[in-house]
Amino acid sequence: MSGTSEGTGSAADSIRQTATERHAAVPAASTAPSGTSGLAAAGRTAVRGSEPRESEPRESELRDYRAAFNAAHLAMAVVDRDGFVVSANAALAGLLGTEPHALDGQNAADLVDLAAEGRTWQAYREVLRGRRARLRCTRRLKHPDGHSLWTEITLGPVPGTGDVLLSVADISDRRDLQARLRHLQMHDPVTRLPNRALFFERLSAALETPSYERGGTGRIGLCYLDLDGFKAVNDTLGHRVGDRLLTAVAARLTHCADQSGYGRTGGHLVARLGGDEFALLVEDSTGTEQLADLARSALAAVQEPFDLAGQRLSVSASIGVVERVTAGTSATALMQAADTTLYWAKEDGKARWTLFDPERNAHRMTRQALSSTLRPAVERDEFVLEYQPLVDLESGVVRGVEALVRWNHPQFGTLTPNRFIGIAEEDGSIVQLGQWVLRTACRQARRWQIEHPSDAPVFVSVNVAVRQVWDSDLVGDVAEILAETGLAPQLLQLELTESAVMGSAGRPLQALQALSDMGVRIAIDDFGTGYSNLAYLSRLPVSVLKLDGSFVRGFRYEEGAHPNPADETIVEALVQLAHRLGLTVTAECVETAGQAARLRRVGCDTGQGWLYSRAVAPERIAEMISARPQDLAR
Repeated sequence: MSGTSEGTGSAADSIRQTATERHAAVPAASTAPSGTSGLAAAGRTAVRGSEPRESEPRESELRDYRAAFNAAHLAMAVVDRDGFVVSANAALAGLLGTEPHALDGQNAADLVDLAAEGRTWQAYREVLRGRRARLRCTRRLKHPDGHSLWTEITLGPVPGTGDVLLSVADISDRRDLQARLRHLQMHDPVTRLPNRALFFERLSAALETPSYERGGTGRIGLCYLDLDGFKAVNDTLGHRVGDRLLTAVAARLTHCADQSGYGRTGGHLVARLGGDEFALLVEDSTGTEQLADLARSALAAVQEPFDLAGQRLSVSASIGVVERVTAGTSATALMQAADTTLYWAKEDGKARWTLFDPERNAHRMTRQALSSTLRPAVERDEFVLEYQPLVDLESGVVRGVEALVRWNHPQFGTLTPNRFIGIAEEDGSIVQLGQWVLRTACRQARRWQIEHPSDAPVFVSVNVAVRQVWDSDLVGDVAEILAETGLAPQLLQLELTESAVMGSAGRPLQALQALSDMGVRIAIDDFGTGYSNLAYLSRLPVSVLKLDGSFVRGFRYEEGAHPNPADETIVEALVQLAHRLGLTVTAECVETAGQAARLRRVGCDTGQGWLYSRAVAPERIAEMISARPQDLAR
């Protein structure tokens, strides 16, 4: 048994060895060698009869895989874990301009430039070590004949081995198509200039990394240009002529930029941002003078007449110029500054260039901030009223007060009316604010009357904007507030500017007449600075003229010189005319006793100014009502 066992074991080892060798070697002929006994041959045949069912399909598959590998149009190579090529197919050899056997043992990273970028190189090493499943990247390769091609490289593991499969696809045609599509996407079809998208891409890239790190100036400049009256060209001559004009302007701006000296020190880009707006971007600018020179030359180039297919046109442009350091500057901030400066150029008269002014911009930003918070400020009780006395020039007694609104702004402090009334008139919030001022002033006047029953009641004068007449029921508001506060109509005076009253017709005139019929006094403020159409005075329901302070200031003695007698003559004539029409006259800006004396001499009724008091809180007015007349002028 043991011998049999040993014999059996020896035969089994021999069979396994033979099978292994046959699996590794090229398959032998199926016929048995000569001289082999029938039993041995039968035994080997029995062994071979079972073995090919496992090894022959594998060998066939390997042959098929290798044939497919060699015949594939996709360039491929098997790379070992050390990064060397084990085998490469003909497609890869053709792509690299060599023979397949010449690639065996080559460093795969060198063949396809995988070490050129740190992140790609690191990912490649991780794929070789089995720590990363796949890598895909794009590389530009140099063919031995000199031309370049774009390739997409993919690496992935070969299952069951430690090798990886490298594939290289030629995507040059795809890249060319993408480049053409991008060019169409990033350029204006009319002028062929870079469009808004490409402009902002270039601008953002210029601001991302300070140029001084690569030897630049670390500054950037922008000329933002808009054609003046371009819409009229489209409307009168048609869009075809308009497009030709835009193309001609683009050519001149490009030539202007190319001829400018800044191109030697930095990059430049001329772009059409849309409509008739163009931008000249200057990277690595050297200062505002450089941008100013560019703006001047661009302006001159555009103003030269254009000959468009026999149509001769002359146009102008407005340019906003911004120049600043790139550090801390965003694309949004730069464009906002440029847009604001272009608006200034338009506002200042067009056909000019304007340099960004931080102080002017700060004023604009403040104005915008005030505009956005004005309406809520009324509801938050951020406004207060101060009062300036109107004094009888003959007796020195306080006859009335003018209510002056102040805004206690949480950010900008106390603001006088000249800072926000114009804004309120523009956005319509003057109606809400005016109602608050009117109600508060009337309530205060009634309170003084109650607290000082033995003194003659003082009237309160409130400024009214024309928009309050147009956009609200001013007559109804006044009637309601007088009824609510208990103030007599005769103790309310409404002031309107001369330019607002002169020429009033329709609804404004009807409202003024209704208020006058109610008993409310109507005063023309700043009289003498507007239309001065005296004929209107006889037809308007006016009770008071308030002479502009420019007349009164001419009454002063300065450096020993005598005052201009013409001022006194004019004031005297106005006073006499007003009195003949049954009007009283108030002089504004009375600052000295000499002025008060001369005004009194020519017959002026009341005075208002710093000689008596600045605008003060209601408590101080209460003291003045009870004060002796001589104390007011101290």
